[in-house]
This record gives sequence, C-alpha cells and structure tokens, in this order.
Amino acid sequence: MDPLTAHELGRVRALATSSLCDADKTLALPDPAIRAMVPGVRMAGPAVTVVAPDDHLPVLLAAGEAAPGSVLVITNPRGTRAIAGELVAAEARRRGLAGIVIDGFCRDVAGLRVLGLPVFARGSTPASGTARDPRGVDEGAVALGGVAVRPGDVVLGDDDGLAVATPDQLRAALAGAEEIERAEAAVLAGLGQGRSLADQTTIAEHRAARAAGRESSLGFRV
Repeated sequence: MDPLTAHELGRVRALATSSLCDADKTLALPDPAIRAMVPGVRMAGPAVTVVAPDDHLPVLLAAGEAAPGSVLVITNPRGTRAIAGELVAAEARRRGLAGIVIDGFCRDVAGLRVLGLPVFARGSTPASGTARDPRGVDEGAVALGGVAVRPGDVVLGDDDGLAVATPDQLRAALAGAEEIERAEAAVLAGLGQGRSLADQTTIAEHRAARAAGRESSLGFRV
C-alpha cells in the first residue's frame, strides 16, 4: 500500500478521530480500555510494531530504530509490568516519533504529561518489566486491543480513543471528515447565537422517515 504523503498526513492530523470515524464507519477500533495517558493531544502516523512480553528492552531498541513520524505499537496484553515510561517517550520525542500505543501498561505518567508525546495504554503501574529480550522492531502484524495492526497501517488517536486504518481508507475519508468538521463548527456557532439544534439539522424529517420505516440519514442544515 502507498503510504500517505506528508500533506495527506497533515490533513489527517488536523482532524478529530471521531470525524474520520464518522466519515468511514468501518475504521477498526481497538479496545477503548487502551486510552490516552497524556490528555489534549492528537496523533496519527504509520505503525511500527513491537512485541514486548513484560520486557522493555524491545521497546528501548524500537524507539531508536523507528522512523520519524511513526507510531510505536507495542503489545503486551497479558503482561503485568510497565514496558514503557518517561525515558522511552523522551527518546521517541527526540527522534520525532508521532506517539506510542501500548496494549499493556506504562509508567512515569507525570513525566509523560510533561513531555507531551501522545502515549496510549491500558493503565499504569510503577513496576517495570525485565530488560532481556533482544528483539526490536517487529515486521509482522500484531493484535492491538483485538484489532490487527500491520506495519504501515495508520494509527490515529486523541482523547476519544484509537482507530486504525489503511492509507487508502484515510484518503477516501479525508474530504468527508473535513466537511463534517466544517458543518459541526457552523452548527456550534449557530447554537452560540441562539439557534436550536433542531433548526440546524434534519432531525424532524429524519424522525418522521424512521417512524414510517423509510431509510433516512440525519444531516446538517448549514
């Protein structure tokens, strides 16, 4: 698959994950228990996969091997130890990575928030894993919260959660997601001016159509 261009990736990063999910409701959604450890950030980048069974050495190695702009996707779903923390995130930020996603636990949450690099995990624990496994970057698919992620898939994330898509899916969804955000911004402005939500959407017509058993889609009137 052809990777997203820098321009396309910039357009993706400017959008909320929810807008892209609205534009393409088939985007894969990892378990929402994998959540943002650093609030108020937005992430998008091609996946670099890492397998780290309660061992943070593969993560340390991968942070030094992954290309700038990529997202480290680390799996340790049955583990009980933290496999990434402030040092890994600081190295990832130094090298220009887009973020870190862990199907497992992290630590050093206060330090992660100061750094500001997007980090997603199932939670935190102070206990670190071992440092014995010599693997670094994997080259195969991994399971992230029940979703298959292949190297090169684009991983998106913000405070609402994560989504996974192919570059082609995102290319097809971009214009629709941008239009959704333009329409929602107009509706919010209207609400601020005292216009009702019903006046700015097709909710009445949509309700009537659904009550009559007809196909219909809720839309904006902007």
